[in-house]
Amino acid sequence: MREDISDLSGQAAATGQPLVLVVGLARSGEAIARLLLRRGYRVLVNEQRERSACEPAASHLETLGCDGVYGGHPLDLLDQPIAFIVKNPGIPYRMPLIALAMERSIPVYTEVEVALWDKQVTVAAITGSNGKTTTTTLLGEMLRHEGRQPVVAGNIGLPVAAVVDDMTADQPLVLEVSSFQLMGTERFHPHLGVFLNLYSAHLDYHGSREAYAAAKWRLFANMTSDDVAIMNWDFDELREGANRIAAGVFPFSSRALDGDGVFVRDDTLFARRNGETLRLLPIEEIGLVGRHNVENCAAAAAAALMLGVNPQSIVAVLREFRGVEHRLEYVRTVAGVSYYNDSKSTNSQAALASLAAFASGVIWIAGGLDRGEDFSPLVDALQNKVEAAILLGQSQNSLAAVCELAGVPQIRCVTSIPEAVLAAQSVAESGQTVLLSPACASWDMFSSFEERGSMFKEAVHRL
Repeated sequence: MREDISDLSGQAAATGQPLVLVVGLARSGEAIARLLLRRGYRVLVNEQRERSACEPAASHLETLGCDGVYGGHPLDLLDQPIAFIVKNPGIPYRMPLIALAMERSIPVYTEVEVALWDKQVTVAAITGSNGKTTTTTLLGEMLRHEGRQPVVAGNIGLPVAAVVDDMTADQPLVLEVSSFQLMGTERFHPHLGVFLNLYSAHLDYHGSREAYAAAKWRLFANMTSDDVAIMNWDFDELREGANRIAAGVFPFSSRALDGDGVFVRDDTLFARRNGETLRLLPIEEIGLVGRHNVENCAAAAAAALMLGVNPQSIVAVLREFRGVEHRLEYVRTVAGVSYYNDSKSTNSQAALASLAAFASGVIWIAGGLDRGEDFSPLVDALQNKVEAAILLGQSQNSLAAVCELAGVPQIRCVTSIPEAVLAAQSVAESGQTVLLSPACASWDMFSSFEERGSMFKEAVHRL
């Protein structure tokens, strides 16, 4: 059901309340609508889906005084005195309603920006192409081990708008932030920012690698010399870019560092601060699997140190933490074959990191949304390691061509995750590993990578 637009405009004028348009009623959309209503704004929610598909959120918001337009994004929504728009991060800026709003100079923000306006909380924000969720969770666990009662939110699951009003001033807010979220920021100001890595990703959304990188760098746009940037010193682009930000820089690296930072030397994780070196723990004692997770652990340790966490708490968490769901998650072993769920592997670089965690004997399940990505960097990683590739989704033919170049002995194309698991079981031998690491987004077949990973685990548990 759609209310008359002129009626909505008249109501906003009569009340004197600024009118905000929230585009996209997902978790963050509902949360920011509720928050804006509490802050005294008049809110209009606009959603592509029909209202019946948005229940019970639509009815709950209506009882709070929120208006809604469902079933499309009519351009005449903008024929009202809209103060600003809060856009779901996944909605591209080329969408006609958003593009027209920008032409008319109506500010377009994302929820993470607006939710933190005028909030006095310590914010630690983590971004990067890969490893965000693992690092964010690790940092939250390290703070929790110290009794600091952190709130972990953002792209990791809980919208900032859903938690920020219930926080106390002494609770740190640990945020995972994506390039989609950062693009819609203007005043967003973390006190600590972590930049994990930078690969080519989400080019279908951003249009170019340069635009994608620029969105990531917005993490530091409002930081000052009183703030801290945790940077991956293994990336030339990040190391060089660190010279252009105002925040103080504390690096991390998978190799030895000459100055301060967290780094690996002689297969041991060290921290050096103000010239004093502290041995943290041997790499083999870290609870997470995979060399890429050593970098995530180093980043989390660096951030925790800068937030005043005791090194003993950092080490305890690094030993005990076993990972996040859908991130190189061990599922079970059947007939000597180990099954791992890495559904969050949504690009080639993430798949490369996952494959690197295993020496040989991998049965690789991959494929998904075809974004036109170049999969050729996977060739070397597949050679002499992957015994069979089970491929599905839009990208299966492109991945099959790469597997052929790599000389993968067996290549099969399937139509579903359960079929893929059965195909993998039929070729796997004791001592080998079945790895779901798709190298692609999930949206061609699933609503999310979580749904894809859960279906994989269900199929494995049925074996």
